[in-house]
Amino acid sequence: MKAIVPLTNFVHSFWANNDESIFNHKEYIMADKLTYKEVWETLSKVDCSEHIEKKMNLSYLSWAWAWGVLMEHYADAQLTFQAFTDQDGIMRDAMFYPDGSASVHVTVSIGDLARSMWLPVMDYKNNAISNPSARQISDAKMRCLVKAIALFGLGHYIYAGEDLPIQDKKETKENSGSADAFN
Repeated sequence: MKAIVPLTNFVHSFWANNDESIFNHKEYIMADKLTYKEVWETLSKVDCSEHIEKKMNLSYLSWAWAWGVLMEHYADAQLTFQAFTDQDGIMRDAMFYPDGSASVHVTVSIGDLARSMWLPVMDYKNNAISNPSARQISDAKMRCLVKAIALFGLGHYIYAGEDLPIQDKKETKENSGSADAFN
């Protein structure tokens, strides 16, 4: 989908001069509006295998690395952690449940595109924690951020139990029968 995007200096001159030839001006550009498919096709092809870390037989990506890759491709991306008001009217950065456990929620936006994710605050065995500390909530928020980024494609295959992006697996399979694969 195409959108008309004015350049800032032209907008100022248009309003100052009340110029009616706005759409004929050479400083207007046609820009593609970003789609979920385009973002997925870009981020799902990133090979995360050298950045996968392991803990208790689970694979994960560092939030700093995942955010860095997202910024390399989509520098306008933003994140928003949801806040919750408890029964006493106090704002909390986690949703607390009657048993004392909590979950965190984040939305990652790239332009007009947004993906949201939630995650319980867990211990090292991935069990929900009752009455979590600020550090445990903070750690859960950053894990949740990586999962939200994965919804856009980056490292999604890790959550499916795979080691390589689908594209790379196809290329590896195709090259394995070829003598050129060893040259």
